Amino acid sequence: MEQRSVIVIGSGFAGLSAASFMAKEGWKVTVIEKNDSPGGRARQLKENGFTFDMGPSFYWMPDVFERYFNQFGKKVSDYYTLHRLDPSYRIYWDQGFTDMPANYEALQQVFESIEPGSAAKLDKYLEGAAYKYEVGVNKLVYKPSRSITEFMDWPTMSGVFKLQVFSSISKHISKYFKHPKLRQIMEFPVLFLGALPQDTPALYSLMNYADIKGGTWYPEGGMYAVVQAMYKLAVELGVEFKFGESVNSLMIKGDRAKTVATDKDYYRSDAVISGADYHFTETRLLPEECRSYSDRYWKKKVMAPSCLLYYVGLNKKLKNLQHHSLFFDVPFEQHGKEIYSDPKWPTSPLFYVSVSSLTEPGTAPEGCEGIVFLIPIASGLENDTEELREKYFQIIAKRMEQHTGESILDAVIYKKTYAVSDFITDYHSFRGNAYGLANTLMQTAIFRPAIQSKKVKNLFYTGQLTVPGPGVPPSLISGEVAAQYLIRKMR
Repeated sequence: MEQRSVIVIGSGFAGLSAASFMAKEGWKVTVIEKNDSPGGRARQLKENGFTFDMGPSFYWMPDVFERYFNQFGKKVSDYYTLHRLDPSYRIYWDQGFTDMPANYEALQQVFESIEPGSAAKLDKYLEGAAYKYEVGVNKLVYKPSRSITEFMDWPTMSGVFKLQVFSSISKHISKYFKHPKLRQIMEFPVLFLGALPQDTPALYSLMNYADIKGGTWYPEGGMYAVVQAMYKLAVELGVEFKFGESVNSLMIKGDRAKTVATDKDYYRSDAVISGADYHFTETRLLPEECRSYSDRYWKKKVMAPSCLLYYVGLNKKLKNLQHHSLFFDVPFEQHGKEIYSDPKWPTSPLFYVSVSSLTEPGTAPEGCEGIVFLIPIASGLENDTEELREKYFQIIAKRMEQHTGESILDAVIYKKTYAVSDFITDYHSFRGNAYGLANTLMQTAIFRPAIQSKKVKNLFYTGQLTVPGPGVPPSLISGEVAAQYLIRKMR
């Protein structure tokens, strides 16, 4: 029997995952990537002796990565070394800061010091979160979400109230914790999933379990070490990669994609998995009559945030800092509204700082420090100018100087900025989003753009705009789900 072939568009986490699962099943796999290296949004930037992860920097849910490699007879440790960070991260308030210890008893003491009685409540809260993690991450997310009947098995149905799909995480957290600091600590993981806590199902308290019990880790070599591991595994499985090649169109015959046309060549294949931006694939690669969703459909979608990013090199070492820091030193409500309900450039932004050279000194020249600053902003913002980017850099760098007592602005020897327009140029990102679709109830599971095209029978989708959702672990899972579903449908 002749070997069947599949083209995978894009080599982000989801594309790499889909490619490897297809190759494992004996398919001939070709990955076409417009950029010069694998990784998609998780690319690496190397300049002037500094090395930066351009995309994700938090390594959570180590069990998902381990499970991924196990399915190919491998272990994470075959490819990269993990270190658990302690503290997991630091949160700066308007006065002082709180470190989140990796040790659970120590964390309970931190909670107790902020709000007496909260240590016992944290136990109770995490009991429910553990159940949601078990059901959500080990069962629900591996379903292709093509029909409500997939979720009709007895454990899911009997536990539907325990999963709290229909109540908000904000309301759920407020039942356990009264102090605003504790509420912000518990709401933090969903902020970047792309919806206000009052619009995010309480199901996502599973993220608190991932954070507190699963821990925050750092792979030696940064998050790009994970990309390199997945790329190496794919090559070992026989996957072929075409870098620096852009897909221009999918040529359709009847209800099938027969040929993938790029700026360099034509590729015939039995199936296509697009790990490129879903909206881009629909509106730019397909003829209009082959699109599953209308412009109106896309206009109504609630997007997760975009980001304003700064990759900064300093000619000095920093004292008293942690690898990950969150600056919650201004009120969240206003910034939250300016991301989600009334999109505009933030008046007074919260921000995040990653200093990987504190954990791995080799990511910066000797005596130097490499920092990534991130401000979550609304997707689709315009007037993304260098002047505006510089204005925000001055704002957040000065706030960081005030809180840490360290001078930063006078020590900058390298700086690259990245925002909405770059996400569009580099990744064809819909509305310049960084994280995909928001995890609201009406954009969860069967309510997300479908994993299979409604019009083109052999076109499948993977990545953050389809199931299960945004984040690195969900992207690994998305690749697996898309590949397994394709194989089942095309037997």
